[in-house]
Amino acid sequence: MKIPFFLFALFNLICLSANANTAQTGTLEGIVTDAATGETLIGAAVQARDYGTVTDENGYYLLHLPEGAYDITFSYLGYEDEVRTVIIEADKTLEVNVALRETATLLQTATVTSGKYEKPLAEVTVSLDVIKPQLLESTNSTSVSQVLDKMPGFNMLGGQANIRGGSGYSYGAGSRVLLLIDDLPILTADAGFPNWRDIPTENIAQIEVIKGAASALYGSSALNGIVNIRTAFAGSRPEMKFASFQGTAFPPANKDAWWWKGKRRPWSSGISWSYKQKFGNFDLVAGLFAQNERGYNRGEYSSYKRVNINTFYRFSEQLSAGLNFNINGGRNAGFFFWKDADAHIYEGAPGTYSRTQNLRYNIDPRLIYFDGAGNKHKLLGRYYTTDNNSNNDQSNSSKVYYAEYQFQRQWGNLGLISTAGLVYSHSFVAAPLYGDTSYTSNNIAAYLQLEKKFFKRLNISAGLRYEDNRLNNPGFSYRNNFGQEITIEPSTEHEAKPVFRLGANYQLDPTTYLRASWGQGYRYPTIAEKYIRTAFGGVPISPSPELTSETGWSAEIGLKKGFQIGQLSGFIDAAAFYNRYRNMMEFTFVDFFLTGFQSKNVGNTNIKGIEISLMGQGAPIQELPMQFTIGYTYLDPRFDQFDTTAIVSGEEPTEGQLNAFNSSSDENILKYRYRHTFKSDWELSYEDFTFGVSLRYNSYMEAIDAIFEDLVVPGLAKYREQEMGKGYKLLDFRLAWQLSEHHKISLLLNNALNEMYYTRPGRLETPRNISVRWDARW
Repeated sequence: MKIPFFLFALFNLICLSANANTAQTGTLEGIVTDAATGETLIGAAVQARDYGTVTDENGYYLLHLPEGAYDITFSYLGYEDEVRTVIIEADKTLEVNVALRETATLLQTATVTSGKYEKPLAEVTVSLDVIKPQLLESTNSTSVSQVLDKMPGFNMLGGQANIRGGSGYSYGAGSRVLLLIDDLPILTADAGFPNWRDIPTENIAQIEVIKGAASALYGSSALNGIVNIRTAFAGSRPEMKFASFQGTAFPPANKDAWWWKGKRRPWSSGISWSYKQKFGNFDLVAGLFAQNERGYNRGEYSSYKRVNINTFYRFSEQLSAGLNFNINGGRNAGFFFWKDADAHIYEGAPGTYSRTQNLRYNIDPRLIYFDGAGNKHKLLGRYYTTDNNSNNDQSNSSKVYYAEYQFQRQWGNLGLISTAGLVYSHSFVAAPLYGDTSYTSNNIAAYLQLEKKFFKRLNISAGLRYEDNRLNNPGFSYRNNFGQEITIEPSTEHEAKPVFRLGANYQLDPTTYLRASWGQGYRYPTIAEKYIRTAFGGVPISPSPELTSETGWSAEIGLKKGFQIGQLSGFIDAAAFYNRYRNMMEFTFVDFFLTGFQSKNVGNTNIKGIEISLMGQGAPIQELPMQFTIGYTYLDPRFDQFDTTAIVSGEEPTEGQLNAFNSSSDENILKYRYRHTFKSDWELSYEDFTFGVSLRYNSYMEAIDAIFEDLVVPGLAKYREQEMGKGYKLLDFRLAWQLSEHHKISLLLNNALNEMYYTRPGRLETPRNISVRWDARW
C-alpha cells in the first residue's frame, strides 16, 4: 500500500514532539471533583502555561513543572473554570484538590465525536446532536433506532439510518451512516449494515450524531454522518438499575385487517439490568437485556438476549487499560411485503417470510497512556463476529479484526490540538448468500486532525485521511431463473483515496456561535452490494461485480443561539446544507425474471435543505421543570440526470432515462425521501409525576421503486395514493410516577392516532399500542 509520504511525515513529526518540554523540577498533583456531588471528574483539563494534562478515571492529575509561580486553570466541559495560583519548588510535591461547579447550559454539553476529544457542543464546527440516556428510559426505547427516529433530520427506513436525505432504502446492504460504539465502527463485514439491537441501551452515557460527511476522521461509510454510542462508566458510588416492561397492540384502524380478533393479542415483554462500581483501581460496568415479542404482523416473532461487560484498570497515573465484551443472540421471523393492501395487510405474501437465528459478539481491548509531556496515546481494538442462520439460503457469517493507534497532543503555547492515527481492519465473510464462497477484505488508513482557537473566539479545524481498500473475490457460478449458468470471475480489487475536511466556528457573543464546514465523503462497495445472489417473492437479486465506490462532499453554514428566559435556558439552531454525491450506489430494478434487482451506480445526485431546531430545559413556571426538543427539516433531493422521455426499444437508455424509469414519480426527486419532516418532544414534571408528549410528521414519500407499485407489492399504488398521500403523523404520550426514591412506574401510549403507516413500502409499522414499565434504582 502506498500512503502519501507527507501524511506519514506529519504523523511522525507530531509523535516525535512527545518528549519535548519535559524538564521536571517539581510536581503538582491532586483530584478534581464535582462540587455538588463530590464525584470525581474524568478528563478534566489542568493547564499551566505551556504544560497541561487531564484527570484520569479517578479524577487524579499529575503535572511535572519547572520551579516558579503559575496560574493553574482547571476546566471541564459543562463546568465553570477555576484558577489557582501556586508556587512550584524543586524536588517537592504540591497537592491541590479542586471542586468545580456545574454550569446549567445546554451549550456546554460535552461532546467528543467531532474531533476525537471533548469540546462544548456550542463550539463544534459541524451539526451535532446529543441524546441523553434519560430519553431512552422515559420513552421505553428498547433499541437505539427508536429514539434516533425522534431526532430532527434523522429517519429510520426499515432499520436503515437516513440523515438529511443522504440515504434511500438499500434492502439491508450498505449504509452511508457509520455506527460507532465508543469511537470504534461496528458495521457488519458483509453488508456494512448496523445491527441496532447490538447496542447496550442499558449502559449508555450519551449518543452523539454528526450530520454530514465525516470520512476524513472515520473513513468509509461515514459519507452521510455518524452515530456514536458512548457507553457508561462507573462513578464514585455503586449504582444498580433494573427495568421490566410489558406491552400490547390495539386493533388497527382497518378492522378488516384485525387478524387477532378473538385470539391472543400481540405482546411484548422484557427486562434490563445494569450495575456500575469502582473497586479501587478497577472499574466494572455490567448489563443484560432480554425481550420477547409476538408481532402485530401475522407470523412475526422475536426473542432476543444480550449481555455486556465493560472493565477498566488503572496501573498508574499514566497507564490504564480496559476490556469490553458484548454478546447477543436470538431468533426472529418476518416478511418482506404484505399479502394484499386490505384485509391481509398485516400478513406476508407467500415466499416473502424468512426465519433467522443469530449470534453476534464483540471483544474490545484498549490501552491508554499519558507520557511525561502530557501527550495521550491510545491503542484500540475490536473483534466482531456475526453468525446468521437463515432459511431460503440466506445464511452468512463474518469476522472483523480492527486495530487503531491514536496520538493526541495539546500544544499549550500554540492553542493547538492535534490528533493523528493509524487504522488497520481485516474482514472475512462466508455465505451461501454471496455465491456460497469466502471473501476477505483489508482496509488501511492514516488520519490527521488539527484544531486551533484564535483570539479566544474562532475555532478552526482541518483534517485529512488516506484510505486503502482491498477486496479478494474467489469467483463463483450460479444459475439464473432460466437455468443459464453465470460466472463471476475471481478478482483482487484495490482502491485508495484521500479525503479532506475543513470547519470553522466563530463566537459572535457569549451565547451566539456561527459555524461553517465542508467535508468530503467516501464509501467503498460492500460485499453484499457487489456479490449478493438471492430472491424475495420470486424477484431475483443479482451480483454487480462492476460496481464502483461512491464519493461526495457536504457543506453547511449554521448559527447556534443560546437563550435564558427566567429559569428556562436552551438554544435555537438553524442550518443550511448542500450535499453532492458522485456515482451514488442504489439497488435498481433491471428486469423481472433474469436479473431482478442489482446494485448500480445511478450517477450524480445533490441534496439541498434547511434545518431548524430548538432545545430547552428549566422551570419557566415555578415547581414545573420541563425540557423540550423541536425540529423541522426541508429537503430538495435530486438526480443530476432525470429524463422522462420514453426508452426506445433497441436503443441504449441514457442515465437520466433509467433514473426516471425506475422511479414511481415523474418528478425529479430521489427515491425514499421525505421533503418535510417535523419532530418534537416535550416533558413536564410536577412533584412526583412526569408527563411527556412526542409528535412526528413525515410528508408523502413521493418516489419509490416503480416496480414495487407496478408488479411486486399487491395494492401498493392504491394504498400510497389513498392512505399515505398526505404523509403521516405519530403522536405518543407518556406518564411516569416516582413512587419513591428508588422506584418509578411509567405508562406509555404510542401511535395514539392509530395511523396505518410504513417507513418502507410493503410492511406496516405498529398500530396504536400501550406499555407499562417499572424502573428501580439503587
